[in-house]
Amino acid sequence: MTDKADPVIQAFKGFDKNMQCRGYQFEAGKTFNHEGSVKACSSGFHSCENPLDVFGYYQPGQSRFAIVEASGEFSRETNGDSKIASASLHIKAELTLPEFIGHAISWVTAHCTPGGEHATGDRSASSATGYSSASSATGDRSASSATGDSSASSATGYSSASSATGDRSASSATGYSSASSATGTSAVALNTGRHGRASASEGAAIVLCSHNNDGTLRHIRCSKVGENGIKPDTFYTLSDDGEFVEWPE
Repeated sequence: MTDKADPVIQAFKGFDKNMQCRGYQFEAGKTFNHEGSVKACSSGFHSCENPLDVFGYYQPGQSRFAIVEASGEFSRETNGDSKIASASLHIKAELTLPEFIGHAISWVTAHCTPGGEHATGDRSASSATGYSSASSATGDRSASSATGDSSASSATGYSSASSATGDRSASSATGYSSASSATGTSAVALNTGRHGRASASEGAAIVLCSHNNDGTLRHIRCSKVGENGIKPDTFYTLSDDGEFVEWPE
């Protein structure tokens, strides 16, 4: 469905590690204009109003994300997700994974009746704030965020993302191509999923697993940030030999 109206729609977009989408180079702070017809899944610049829908196209931990403004002629896919195609796209700012998760939670909260600190279902989002708080989200492309000292965040499902902020906090992600990040002294980012990734800040630690093709556990390794070549705020995965490998952002 194509709409000729000219609103400005706040949306979210994913890119590869070079900030490209299907070979087209984008840059934060710039506006891009499409010449010709605009049709969802066919032509124009694509973005998603629901941040969690972006995970269906760009997986957390191996992609880059931004908040954008779509305007001009735009098109939506009938019976599709929140993806839109637009004639003009302004890249407002690039977002870190925790920032992106925060926007996802805000979007879900604004569009749904609050259901507590546990969310279940595809594209679900959960947030908890406060000392010793706990947040859990279950489902494909789900997102969980916990903020506060001794807080805990858990996300389960394909392409899920978990973020914990605060001293002694813990972030756990389980699922294929999931991502886990933890910020704070003595925090821990744990990922037990296949092709999972983990990132932690200075004074924190990461735990990663690798698996055989049949899914059986092959290696498990842990390290404090600053040891074994582990850099702060950088995503790592494990190689087939069980060695830490930096994932290019």
